[in-house]
Amino acid sequence: MSPAHLEVPNFEPTEHPHRRYNPLIGKHVLVSPHRTKRPWKGQTEEPVLTTLPEYEATCNLCPGNERSNGNRNPMYMDTFTFENDFPALLPGPLPSLQQPSKVNPSDTLFASEPIRGRCKVICFHPKHDLTIARMNINDVVRVIREWKNVYMEEGRMLEESSGQGYVQIFENRGAMMGASAPHPHGQVWSLSYIPDEPQMELNNLAASTLMSSAEEVGRKERVVEIDEESGWVAVVPFWAVWPFETLLLPYKRHIPSLIQLNDNEVIGLARILQRLLVRYDNLFSCPFPYSMGLHQSPLPPSDLDSDVAHIHFHFYPPLLRSAGVRKFLVGFEMMAEVQRDLTPEQAAERLRALPGVHYLDQKTAG
Repeated sequence: MSPAHLEVPNFEPTEHPHRRYNPLIGKHVLVSPHRTKRPWKGQTEEPVLTTLPEYEATCNLCPGNERSNGNRNPMYMDTFTFENDFPALLPGPLPSLQQPSKVNPSDTLFASEPIRGRCKVICFHPKHDLTIARMNINDVVRVIREWKNVYMEEGRMLEESSGQGYVQIFENRGAMMGASAPHPHGQVWSLSYIPDEPQMELNNLAASTLMSSAEEVGRKERVVEIDEESGWVAVVPFWAVWPFETLLLPYKRHIPSLIQLNDNEVIGLARILQRLLVRYDNLFSCPFPYSMGLHQSPLPPSDLDSDVAHIHFHFYPPLLRSAGVRKFLVGFEMMAEVQRDLTPEQAAERLRALPGVHYLDQKTAG
């Protein structure tokens, strides 16, 4: 039978390869659900399953310990923020352009520009072994309030130096994601410019795109967690790239940044953030690695009514099939377009089905 006479099957997104569009950054992802049954013969990594102590004498982030630059941490009792000992950015005035030929923005092939900024580290808790997933809610609230304090402080400094900049709050959890220490911590980079990823979202009217996520709450097929009282939802986005990628955002009203959160929304964020991270750890019964980033309004903030920013958290976890098998972005994904096998709907279903009690606490209770 010739191809022209073959019966055309009805499209089934759980069986047939297809592309999905990410309106936030204007890119596609190739979804190949038929490949989920292929055997894995690639690289596996030893999962980190050892139990950490509450205090580690060799940890640069534990209270009272000496850091790599010789400074000593205070005996902090909750969060602790300090200037990164090895920052990627330098503060102070921009370098003077004594030789303009070395910095030529009009040169499309060799364009460059001087930038400045500051890099900070935020220790989430004094205990070496206590991640957000296992903290009490009050401790998680303190972390969120510290994010807000640093965001506002860095914003004031950007405003004083004129021009608009960006404050990027993020966390790399686990050695697989490049974390230099297991002690629970995140980072804040304040920049004299708006980086590409948040700029693309702003260019694509992030607020209107993300507010439409309220439809996800009703459909539920990609919803992982929801806190209806405070209006937060965690979803596996329709266009997710990483196997268990999630997007955490408010869905009831437009909120450009941490500054506009009321007390109820802060507490709700703490609840849903913790529940999401518990599900992550429970997926493969391991300390689940991920990179998390918070996108919000540039600083100084623009007028609320015209602000196209809408606060949201991206979670990019690399694990694919088990605690030892990760997804790699290589080959076709580097040269052409990102690709995934498991559909976002299947990923959300797996995360939803997990117990809400952390696996380590289940063992303790048992």
